[in-house]
Amino acid sequence: MSTAVVGVGNIGGAIARHLVGGGESVVLAARDESKASALAESLGPLVLAASVEDALKGADAVIFAVWLDPMRELITNYASLLENKVVIDPSNPIGFDANGQAMRTLPEGQSAASVVSSLLPSSAHYVKAFGTLVAGQLASEANREPRRVVLFYATDDAVAEGAVQRLIRSAGFDPLKVGGVADAARIEVPGGDLQGGLFALDEARTKLARRESA
Repeated sequence: MSTAVVGVGNIGGAIARHLVGGGESVVLAARDESKASALAESLGPLVLAASVEDALKGADAVIFAVWLDPMRELITNYASLLENKVVIDPSNPIGFDANGQAMRTLPEGQSAASVVSSLLPSSAHYVKAFGTLVAGQLASEANREPRRVVLFYATDDAVAEGAVQRLIRSAGFDPLKVGGVADAARIEVPGGDLQGGLFALDEARTKLARRESA
């Protein structure tokens, strides 16, 4: 299984490092191809750098580690290359105003997952994942002992679920499903009740069950 990571900032870089550490083959792509090449060189023989187009062509799974608006543009521009691919979306509907204050970029009640999934070709296998921790946590909390940290995910697709469980485990975390795309807002910022917490698997299951039974 080959995974393309599009975007090599704090989130994309951390995901790539963890996947390589877990033995996964990764192709890196970014708007600035020199940054993708530099990171690939530093991570060793399991990693290649490529253009976005070439990375998408050769990958089984694609992680779009970019902000929501650039992701919309990428999906629109490369939709045909996403057919039959597993598409993993860590995005959150958050941006910053002119004063640098965080702000919601979508109307209340609308999740980034609903936007992204609606743009994909019908044959794509969509899953919301890898965005439930802030970049620093994602970078530092992989393979925590004695109990791994949970990464939540949301999907309605069995193919996507199998792929993301493998990748989350390879990255050094435990996967836990919160539901389908309709439930993805629970793991998005702002407002998600399951976002940002460092939960071990038993703790995460308790928190998930408590909310579902409320």
